[in-house]
Amino acid sequence: MQHNKLHRQTSLHVEATTPTIPANVTEADTNGYPPMVPEARNLRRTRSLNAPSPFQQFGPCGRIMKNSAMVMQIQDPASQRLTWYKPPLTVLVIKKKDSQVLLPFVQLVEWLVQEKHMVVWVESAVLEDKLLRDDVKLEQESAKFRGVHEKFCGVRARFLALRDKLVTFKDGRDDLTDRIDFIVCLGGDGTLLYASQLFQQSVPPVMAFYLGSLGFLTPFQCDNFQEQVTNVLEGHAALTLRSRLRCVIHRKGERRKESLQQQQSALHIGLQKSNLHRHMNNVEFNSNNNGSPPSSNSILVLNEVVINRGPSPYLSNIDIFLDGKYITSVQGDGLIVSTPTGSTAYAAAAGASIIHPSVPAILVTPICPHSLSFRPIVVPAGVELKISISPDSRNTSRVSFDGRNDQELHHGDSLRVTTSIYPVPSICSQDQITDWFDSLAEGLHWNVRKRQKCLDELSDLTASGSEDKLDEFDYLKIYDE
Repeated sequence: MQHNKLHRQTSLHVEATTPTIPANVTEADTNGYPPMVPEARNLRRTRSLNAPSPFQQFGPCGRIMKNSAMVMQIQDPASQRLTWYKPPLTVLVIKKKDSQVLLPFVQLVEWLVQEKHMVVWVESAVLEDKLLRDDVKLEQESAKFRGVHEKFCGVRARFLALRDKLVTFKDGRDDLTDRIDFIVCLGGDGTLLYASQLFQQSVPPVMAFYLGSLGFLTPFQCDNFQEQVTNVLEGHAALTLRSRLRCVIHRKGERRKESLQQQQSALHIGLQKSNLHRHMNNVEFNSNNNGSPPSSNSILVLNEVVINRGPSPYLSNIDIFLDGKYITSVQGDGLIVSTPTGSTAYAAAAGASIIHPSVPAILVTPICPHSLSFRPIVVPAGVELKISISPDSRNTSRVSFDGRNDQELHHGDSLRVTTSIYPVPSICSQDQITDWFDSLAEGLHWNVRKRQKCLDELSDLTASGSEDKLDEFDYLKIYDE
């Protein structure tokens, strides 16, 4: 059983191209690069979204000190392509709650079961949809619903023929970890956010079809979905690894308890080393901790975590720490900490920059700050942000994660945010660049404006206007004669 679990975890792989020397670097300048195999010297640098790795030697003597903590490998996003170690067998289909999605949903599930012979998982609430049930007491429903129910009679019949072959789950009750090989979303961006919420660790590849009102994260169209899904199942697809934020709330009382447990653990270990632990039978120690404090519950978000003043009439006063160092305090309506994927969501409405999802970064955006100079900032993805209520704040704050799990932050509490090691592998319709700019143009009408006329067009208009004036003058002259 353990072997199967391990094999399931390694069913997804991201291919990468061989790293080579940047094209603008000659062979004589490669002293700062690590040794390369002979055959690699003939390779040219592939298209990359990352800048070339800088030389680590500065002049004859200066160079960066080698430190194991600073070693970080960032894969070229342009080389991220999906491949399968084995054919995917289980697929999770997530749909939005909209009657217009029922027909594409039934068509997709029917095709996956009958043609691809896959095990299809759906949310248990799908089986409770009245439009997909034939045991609804129509006399108790409105006339409008009865008309819609009659309209979907054909779709309902096709679904009922497949119902017994579906596997259901319930959010908050069933754990889907290591059970799903592939995810298909039908709807808007909310379906992808819901998929991210369901998998708080490793996320299967997600293929999102646009059937909603906004489509920043849903690049696929439902037309000819059979061919598109087949290409993905065969491994012919590019990936965008959308980073997520790991958020942990530390309560004031919990920190005191953890500190006491750490002190007890340190005392116990020290006594063990001095061979005095045989005298500690009267000291209570929780052996389940194994010398470390209990792990806090963390929440992974795909878009953003928002700290705001909630219903309070007072301004929020929020302190921001970066890697333990105090940075600034936010006095305003609140603060948005978002991923590059979330830069087109709430952060965009608050004035943040729009960042490509492959850029390793964290966005910090104030909400209506009481300052004209407080601009949104972008910090490296490797830092830890600590957010707490200022001691002199008049009120507490509310915190929400991708619009869910709203909680209250009290004085003495803190929220710690880091980049998670579990991204969301979003399947591209074309590639990482084309999909992203298409979503900006379609969702935000990015840089859509009235085009300025060129000088040639203006001169043509001027010339045609002069000719019209001359013709009019000649006509009047003839008329006067």
